Formats: sequence, C-alpha cells, structure tokens
Amino acid sequence: MGNELKSSVNVIPDIEEYKKLPHEELNRRINRAKKLKNVVLLVHNYQRLEIQEHADLLGDSLGLSIEASKTDASLIVFCGVDFMAESAKILNPEKKVVLPHDRADCPMAKMVDLEGLRALKKKHPHALVVTYVNSTAEVKAESDICCTSANAVEVVRSLGDKKIIFTPDRNLAIYTQRMTGANIIPWEGYCYVHDSLSEREVELAQAEYPDAVFIAHPECPMEVLEKADLITSTSGMVKWVDENQDTVNSRGVIIGTEEGLVRQLQKKYPQGKIFPLFDKAICATQKLITLPYLCRAIEIEQFEIEVPQDTRKKAYLALKRMIDILPQD
Repeated sequence: MGNELKSSVNVIPDIEEYKKLPHEELNRRINRAKKLKNVVLLVHNYQRLEIQEHADLLGDSLGLSIEASKTDASLIVFCGVDFMAESAKILNPEKKVVLPHDRADCPMAKMVDLEGLRALKKKHPHALVVTYVNSTAEVKAESDICCTSANAVEVVRSLGDKKIIFTPDRNLAIYTQRMTGANIIPWEGYCYVHDSLSEREVELAQAEYPDAVFIAHPECPMEVLEKADLITSTSGMVKWVDENQDTVNSRGVIIGTEEGLVRQLQKKYPQGKIFPLFDKAICATQKLITLPYLCRAIEIEQFEIEVPQDTRKKAYLALKRMIDILPQD
C-alpha cells in the first residue's frame, strides 16, 4: 500500500501535515484508501458536503448503523458524532469503528448523567425508560428501549399505558407525549441547534416564502412544531422532497433542521425551491470533520471506538427491542 497508508506505524502522521495537502490530493488519497481497504464510510446528513460526497452510505445515525451491519466491511469509518459511532460499534461488535475527530461529540447526549437517570428510575420504579439514540452507550444500557426521531411515537405506543421516562430530548418527549397521550416524564436535555429555532424564525421564513411547505424536525420546540405542515426526521425530510418534486419546484419547501441536510437537498435538486428555516442552524461538532481528518482516519484508523462488553450487551438489547418493532423491508 506504499507510504501513504500507514495503519500500523509507530509514528502517527500529524494532522497538520494533512491540512497542508490540497483538496484534490486529499480526495485522491481518500478514494485510494477506500479501494485498498475493506472499509465502509458512513456519513450523517449534517456533515459537510465535501464529506458527504465520499459516503458509501448517507443518512441518519441509526439507519447508517443498521445498514453497516449488513455489509462485509471490516472497518467502519463514521463521519458523525460520538454516539453514532458507538451505536455502530454496539450493532457491529466484530468490526473496527473509527470516528475521524476525537472531539466530535453530541452536547445533548452529554446532558444525561447515569447517576441522575438511576435516581429518577428509583423515584419512578414502575416506569420504562425510552432513550433517544442521541445518547451515550452507558445511557442506552440503562434503558428499556431506544427510539429515533422517526419512530418515537411508534415505540411509545408499543409500550401500552406504562409510565415512561424519556431521555434525553425534552422537545422530542413533549412531541411524542402530545401524539400518543402517554404519561411521559421528560429529561431536561435538548439539541442546541433545534432548540434555538423559534416561532420568530418561522414567521420570517413564511413571510419570505408564503407558498412554501414548512417541514420541521421533532427536536424543535413545540411553538415551532405547531406551525409546521409536516413534522419528521431527517430521513423523512429527504423522502418527502424526493417524492414531492412538483411541490418543491412550484411552491417550495422550508426545512427546519441543521443546514447540512438543506445543502444536501439543494445540491441534489438545484432547480428546486429549498430554503433553510435558519441558515445559521449549524452543529459545530458535526462540522469538525473535514477532508484532512477523514483522510487520516481512513489511512491510519485513528480514534477507534470501544464499548465495554457489559455495556455493549445491555445497550444492544435496548436498540434491538426498537429494531424488532420497525417495519421490515
């Protein structure tokens, strides 16, 4: 593999050396490394466009992890944030999982502390814990079942009339409670990107694009969701735009989520009227992964994700219970 691919060397190339390379060279080396190694590159919808262009699989966090388990790749490079790479490892324990940047974390996932969750469970001993996949492996392991923004309503409905502790996103919990009527105790966490979106931004966007359909992510506050024509996950947003091109081209669509998904859709449909609810809705840690970091991750496989076996097994059960109630293709 020459001198470029150094996955088992004593001296790890400094990231500054990669940053000196032009984009054309980085792209060439990324493509070469992917061909020479048994690797699958998973890229989340919120990543930079130049990272999305290298994706083997592009989508939301859980969908990517599930798809990875169906491949024969021995190395998973996950361009996203830490909880996503952990989920990939939980579902694919025999594969090596690498996160290109060691500081690419999720602030919301860190808003749940294990001691606090255990104390809340002790206070409500008969409650079931439903945990959003945007959470750490430790919190998943302490939970009864996981959910995504796409299936939170279905997951909660599957539990009957049980009292539910819902972590870590209060906005998704409130939305799910409204849709199901379930007795939900929300954990006070939030996505700082979606939680910052407000009714005022919606009013401004709708005044500028009065005919456009407004689609919002369920991590948004209820004041935003109440003004939405459709509430759905990132994968749901992509699906709607794919299937409603006449409406997108004629009326337009306002997308209420992180700008990475909006840029993806604008590139895919340059003739479409696709507008961000707020063009400063940016997840800073998602954007830490750049071409130099991706190139280094594939070449030297640095920042491997490890999940302790006991934690992995318990977290796997919570994920598996969710997967088992999903519609099967």
